[in-house]
Amino acid sequence: MTRKIAICNQKGGVGKTTTAINMAAALALAGKRCLLVDLDPQANATSGLGSRRSRERGIGAALLEPELTPECLTTTRYELLDIIPSHAALAMVEQSLVKVRKKERRLAQAVGCVEARYDYVLIDCPPSLGLLPLNALVYADSVLIPIQCEYFAMEGLGQIIAAIRETREKLNPRIRAEGVLFTMFDADVELSHEVMGEVTRHFGDLVYRQPIPRDVLLAEAASHGISIFEYNIGSNGARGYVELAREVIEHERQETRAGV
Repeated sequence: MTRKIAICNQKGGVGKTTTAINMAAALALAGKRCLLVDLDPQANATSGLGSRRSRERGIGAALLEPELTPECLTTTRYELLDIIPSHAALAMVEQSLVKVRKKERRLAQAVGCVEARYDYVLIDCPPSLGLLPLNALVYADSVLIPIQCEYFAMEGLGQIIAAIRETREKLNPRIRAEGVLFTMFDADVELSHEVMGEVTRHFGDLVYRQPIPRDVLLAEAASHGISIFEYNIGSNGARGYVELAREVIEHERQETRAGV
C-alpha cells in the first residue's frame, strides 16, 4: 500500500526541501519505490535532484489536466526514485485553481492515477497554508513537519497542527501528523536542546529520535543538484537522513503489524 506523506510547514527556511530531497533518496537507497512531488513554485526540490524545471510537463500541468500525470513523471539518478517537477508558473496555476470545482482535490486526482507504482509518495509543500498545501493535506495520509531549533518553533508547529486537525474534520478524515523533525540541530548550542526538550514535552512520541544536524554539506549538495548521499555519504547530514528513513520505514512496519 502506498504511503503518502506531505512535508509541510508554513514557515520558510526550516529544511522542508532539503528533507524532501534527501528523505526520498534515502528511501530509494533502502529499496523503496518513491515519487517526489515538487509542489513549490520555487522548484528547489526539482533543481536539487538535478531535474529540469518544466512548465508543460510538471506538476502545474498535472493539476490542470490530471490525465497528463504519467507524462509528467521524470526519472532521477536513483533507479527507484521519480519526480514530478515544478516550475515558477505553478504560482499562476494556483490562482487558476481557485475557480475550479473541487479545487482542493486536484492533487489527489493528478497523482492518484500513478501512486500504485510507488511505496512512498512525498510532497514538498511551499511555505504557506494556501491552496497548494491544502491539496497536499487532502491527498496525503500524514504530514512530516520539519522545524528549526529556534524560539518561534512552537508557534509555527501549533499552526500546522491546527491545519491538520481542521483538514481531518472537514476534508480528509485519515490525515494525521507523521512526525516532527528537528532540522539544523547544533549540539553545541543550548537553545537547540531547549527547543527540542520543549517540543518533546508537548508532542512526545511524534518527535523523531534523530534530529538532522546543521551541516553545510547539505546546502552544497543541493547547489550541485545531487543528494547528500552522492555528495558526501559519510557526512553528518547523510547519517541524519539515513536514520530518518529508518524511523519512517519502522513506523510503516508498526502500522502494518497493528493492522492500521
